[in-house]
Amino acid sequence: MIYDCIIIGAGPAGLSAALYAARAELKTLLIDKQGPGGQAATTHLVENYPGVPSITGPDLTSNMFSQVMELGVELVVEEIQNISLDGKIKEIVTDGGEYKGKTVIIATGVEPKKLGVAGENVFRGRGVSYCATCDGAFYKGKRVAVIGGGDSAVEEGNFLTRFVDKLYIIHRRSELRATKVVQKRAFNNPKIEFILNSVVKEIKGDTKVDGVIIENLVTGEKMDLEVDGVFIYIGNTPNTEFLQGQINLDEQGYIITNEEMETNVPGVYAAGDIRVKSLRQIVTAAADGAIAAVKAEKYIENLE
Repeated sequence: MIYDCIIIGAGPAGLSAALYAARAELKTLLIDKQGPGGQAATTHLVENYPGVPSITGPDLTSNMFSQVMELGVELVVEEIQNISLDGKIKEIVTDGGEYKGKTVIIATGVEPKKLGVAGENVFRGRGVSYCATCDGAFYKGKRVAVIGGGDSAVEEGNFLTRFVDKLYIIHRRSELRATKVVQKRAFNNPKIEFILNSVVKEIKGDTKVDGVIIENLVTGEKMDLEVDGVFIYIGNTPNTEFLQGQINLDEQGYIITNEEMETNVPGVYAAGDIRVKSLRQIVTAAADGAIAAVKAEKYIENLE
């Protein structure tokens, strides 16, 4: 079978693309190695999606997925092994099968960037986490550190105070990068203490995390901080390893597109956080997906 549109990634961008592709009556396949939802499904609360004042990330992406499935889109939970984007028919090999399509929309998103310090890999799953929604409840009554100063770090820090007794937000700069409304909520939270101008040098423990070593970048002083968990939010890395040599990427590995979501390869589009853009939000990912699907439809019309 040759699909009209194969979408790689089932987060908000991929689901939006699938919705528009299916409504255009394109034979559509979704491929995702973890199932639907993407990073948005790990966000405890979404408060900036138009028309939905407040909803959990899992609920929002579940609603998107249900809407897509009602239109007959196929989903396979498989990991990409090889991909060939040249020619009119694109070929994708996964750990579960081989698929062909006239167009491909890449919406594989990003994954959390690692801190790169001693103890991080050793204690992953034993005190080191990148997902407060996934692991927060394990720290009921405990002390944790959140690394980072952007929206994700501060928002997830606020969320974690539902469970923990004490939370430290550690940021390398003197001011947070999070939006003012998110900062205000954190500053007013009695469980949160800020450690600024500081970086984590090491994550310590025996069988699990029991502390971190922090260095003040102004004074050079180091201190031991006793915590039971470390949540890391210092940015993201694009999931484009499988695309090396296939399409144009920037220096950081993000896909270069125009405003029509077109890559340098005809019939191949990118949508969501995976592409070079100024704002990475659920709403912009959904918009990207819609544009990519509409362009894919027009491309197929011209093929015929």
